[in-house]
Amino acid sequence: MKISCGLAPSLAVVEHAQLAESLGYDRVWLYDSPAIYLDIWVSLARVAEHTDRIGLGTAVLVPSLRHVVATAAAIASIEGAAPGRLACGFGTGATARWTLGKDALTLRETGDYLRQLRGLLRGDVVEVDGQRVQMCQLPGYGPPRPIDVPILLSALGPKGQQLTHEVADGVMTVGFGLGGFDWSAQLVVGTVLSPGESITSPRVKESAGPWYAILAHGAWESLPGAADGFPGGAEWRAELESRRPEAERHLAVHEGHATTVTDLDRILVDGAGDGIVGLGWVAEAEGIRTKLNESEAAGSTEIIFAPSGPDIEREFRVFAEVAAL
Repeated sequence: MKISCGLAPSLAVVEHAQLAESLGYDRVWLYDSPAIYLDIWVSLARVAEHTDRIGLGTAVLVPSLRHVVATAAAIASIEGAAPGRLACGFGTGATARWTLGKDALTLRETGDYLRQLRGLLRGDVVEVDGQRVQMCQLPGYGPPRPIDVPILLSALGPKGQQLTHEVADGVMTVGFGLGGFDWSAQLVVGTVLSPGESITSPRVKESAGPWYAILAHGAWESLPGAADGFPGGAEWRAELESRRPEAERHLAVHEGHATTVTDLDRILVDGAGDGIVGLGWVAEAEGIRTKLNESEAAGSTEIIFAPSGPDIEREFRVFAEVAAL
């Protein structure tokens, strides 16, 4: 089972990727949410230029954010700069679309986009919005087609898994392992505890808190009152509503997504108690090793460790030591 890492595109993304490479991580996967992070393709290009070995990945691209021809050209650009190092994860786009006030895409929309993309990367003429399009770059302006970059899809229900088998090379999950795929990448969050460290220590709150708060954010998106079911949730929602008019609240909810405990989310994090673990892996070294073994037994072929908080360097180093990279 391979051990990779996940990062938000930030001003420090190159330094973090270089550290991951030096520690032996297999691939660095970057998130795609342009309202709250830097551009994923510019960030991948910077990482490609300043690293030598580590694989590159997108976790996950959201089809509606870019025209399919633009995505094909971006893939070709990275493949030309770093041949064989890129893999592309796609999804229906929860947070990335919520920050734009939109719902996630349907499986049909996502599947159509990936079929178009596959055709473009082969060099085919495909139909997009009723018109025929093609990758028309001449030699010297892009790598030769077909461009064979692996595609993973994060679509987890029965219909989603069926679509994944049809249009992708593997599946990407969050928080659990999934068998039945040659490539099953499982994104995991959390932090490795120091010996004797409490799961409610200030450090753990900062490290695990951003991903815990995401649970409340998702509940709020389904129905604002659903956030009240979290400890401190009613207070959190009242504070949110006092800060932004209704049409702008989705902008504040997702600030710091998967990276930072904001002053608004501090209400949730401080009220969480032992629940701060959420869906994350928060345990001492032996507990993390147990979870790694369980994921491999469940069918995961790759773990994507996606830390958050102010000390990504510490998280990378300790997890790499535990995973014996």
